[in-house]
Amino acid sequence: MKKIHTIFAHISSCKIWLISLIYVDILFLFFAWVAYPGDFLKLAGLMFFVILSAFIIPLTLIIRKRKKENVAFQNFLLEPDETNEYLLSEIASASLRPYIHEIGQYLREKQVEVDKRNTQVIDYENYIENWVHEIKRPLSLMTLLLDNRKDEISPLVHTRMLYARDYIRQDVEQILYFSRLGAVHKDYYWEPLSILNVCMEAVEDNSTLLEEAGFHIECSDEDYEVVSDQKGLMFILGQVISNSVKYSDKETSPLLRFEVKEDIDTGQIVLYINDNGLGIPPSDLPFIFDKGFTGVTGSYLSRSTGMGLYLVQKMADDLNIRVNVQSNNLGCDKGTTLSLIFPKVQQSFKRKKTSL
Repeated sequence: MKKIHTIFAHISSCKIWLISLIYVDILFLFFAWVAYPGDFLKLAGLMFFVILSAFIIPLTLIIRKRKKENVAFQNFLLEPDETNEYLLSEIASASLRPYIHEIGQYLREKQVEVDKRNTQVIDYENYIENWVHEIKRPLSLMTLLLDNRKDEISPLVHTRMLYARDYIRQDVEQILYFSRLGAVHKDYYWEPLSILNVCMEAVEDNSTLLEEAGFHIECSDEDYEVVSDQKGLMFILGQVISNSVKYSDKETSPLLRFEVKEDIDTGQIVLYINDNGLGIPPSDLPFIFDKGFTGVTGSYLSRSTGMGLYLVQKMADDLNIRVNVQSNNLGCDKGTTLSLIFPKVQQSFKRKKTSL
């Protein structure tokens, strides 16, 4: 079908030449009918053979030439060096050669710029990743100091130092995951995970932030097992917990609840993370996962960098997890509900509740 479409395309491109040929042949047929009426059929058959030959042979040559031109043009676009430019110029008509030369020069200049930018981006990514790994060293020393010299520091200073350390660690993780977004190979390890166990581990990692803000943690009676990457899931939960801490309502007792349910219709496992914080204005909800979006003045997102939920969405996409956010700030209840909908990979297993 594609070949037939190609043949008709070539015929359409030569339609003026074909119409002229048919017009001349009709004229000669008329003259033959007038001059030699007895031999008209023989002359008409001979003329039809000549017309067919004069049409098919050039059309075949044109199709072959166009194929060569297409191959040469594709090679020139993929690698616009001087060799491919010369090969394309040799096949193309003489009138197109100056344009091919100009296009080749332009593409080569742009390729040099692209290579330079790519080198700069790679150097920047390497620098960021090296910086992240280097900053982990003083963080580890800080943790070691806070653990071993706890008696020499007042409880208030010790708590505040842990609080500052955990915030720095959250920011460092953001930078590291952001630098890895465009990586071709990502070191995800898929394994069966208990959702509430991972949630409890994320709570333990962010215990200083939660305790400083006075959070009360609750979890559902049911737990399910899903197949996912633990590090990626821990990063998502860490960012969600950090957001809940940042935007907790100082006038109420902060609450963070983890609830796991199975969607009866789809069979998918859903993790609901509820807090009773400030909530999100309805005008901000469609944009909260956009890179750099910080919302209106005084809103849930106005004090953020706009990167946390953006990275959460990107990581969730990599793990094939759907993220939904609902705000409860329109009614009497405040807060936000973020749901993580896990893909249905295999039969999930219900677990008993594990206390926090």
